[in-house]
Amino acid sequence: MPRRFHARVLARRRTARHDVFLSDADFRFAADCERMRVDRNGSVLSLLLIRLPAKHSSDSDIGLLARVLEGRLRVTDTPGLLNDGRIAVLLPDTPAEGAWKVAADVSEVYPPGPERPECDVLVYLPHQRPGGGLEGVGLEASGGASSGELLAAPDPPQPSEFFFAKPIATWKRGVDVVGAVLGLVISAPIIALAAAAIKLDTPGPAFFVQEREGLGGRRFKMYKLRTMYVDAETLKPSLLPHSVQDGPAFKMYRDPRTTPFGRFLRWSSIDELPQLWNVLRGEMSLVGPRPLPTYESQACQPWQRRRLTVTPGITCTWQVSARGKARFDDWVRMDLRYAAKISPWEDLKLLLITLPSLVFHKGIR
Repeated sequence: MPRRFHARVLARRRTARHDVFLSDADFRFAADCERMRVDRNGSVLSLLLIRLPAKHSSDSDIGLLARVLEGRLRVTDTPGLLNDGRIAVLLPDTPAEGAWKVAADVSEVYPPGPERPECDVLVYLPHQRPGGGLEGVGLEASGGASSGELLAAPDPPQPSEFFFAKPIATWKRGVDVVGAVLGLVISAPIIALAAAAIKLDTPGPAFFVQEREGLGGRRFKMYKLRTMYVDAETLKPSLLPHSVQDGPAFKMYRDPRTTPFGRFLRWSSIDELPQLWNVLRGEMSLVGPRPLPTYESQACQPWQRRRLTVTPGITCTWQVSARGKARFDDWVRMDLRYAAKISPWEDLKLLLITLPSLVFHKGIR
C-alpha cells in the first residue's frame, strides 16, 4: 500500500522528462554488457518490456511512466526507450517472478482495463539449454491489467535471444537481394546440371535440406546440393570420434558418407549455391557467420551463441581464412569480431577473398 500510494503521488507530477531513459542504442549496448556478465557468472537477467496504449503514448505519458519507474526501480536496474515506442527495463539478478512483480506494481498506477500498459517479460538463463518449456534459454510471457492477470499462463516460450538479435542493415539487405538474384540467374544452369548429375550418381533427392539456427536462434531450412548418401545422418554418431574439429561442430577429412560426385561438388563448393535462395528469403546473408545445424548450435556455450546476434551468411572470416584450422572457440571469436564491426567495406573484402580461397581449396570440404 505505501508503494502504491507513493507511485500515485509521483503519477500526479506529470513531466516530459526523458533523461531517465537510455536511447535504444545505449540500452541495447547495456543489455549486451549485462548478457556478457550473466554468461560469465551464470546468474539470471530479466527484461521487462512495457507498451503504453496508443492514446496514452505522448511525451507527457512517457514522462509519467518515467516518474513511476524512478520510484520503483533499484539503482542497478536500467530503463530505456526503444525505437518501437516500448519502454524496456533491465533487471539484473532478477527471476521471472520478480520481473512480473515490478510489472504488476507499475500497472497498478493505472486504472483497470484498456488504460493499463501491456507488459512482457524476457528471462535470460544461460545455464539452461535452449528448447521448449521451462528449460529454454529465455521465456516470454505477456499480460496487463491487474497483478493476478499478469501472472496468468504465459504465451508459448520464445528465446530471449530474439531481443539481442540485430536487424540487418538496409544497405546489407539491398546487397543481399541484388547479389542473390544475380547469383541465382547466373548459377541456375550449373545447379540444374549438378542436380541431374546427382540423380544419376546415387539414388535419392538432388537437394539436401537441413534445419539450422539463424538470427536470434530462429530455425530455418537451409538448402544445399546433396553430396552424401541418403543415410548419412544415421551414420554420423559412429563417425563423431573421427571429427577433426573440436567443440560441437563436426568436420571430417575424407568423410566416407560423401558420394563420388559429391566430392567434386564439395571440392568446387558448387553444393553451396542453392543457399542463394536462403539469402533471397532473408534467412541468410551473403556475408555472416556460418549457420550451424540446430543440434550443434544448441550445444554451444552461452557466450558462443552470441554469434546468433547477426544474420548468418554464405561466407565469413572463418570460411575464407581458417576453415578446418581454427579451434572452435577461435572460430566463434572471428564471428563475434565480424558482428561487432559490420560495414560495407568488411563485407566487400570478405566477398573478394572468397573466390581465391575456393580456388586454392583451403580447409575441409
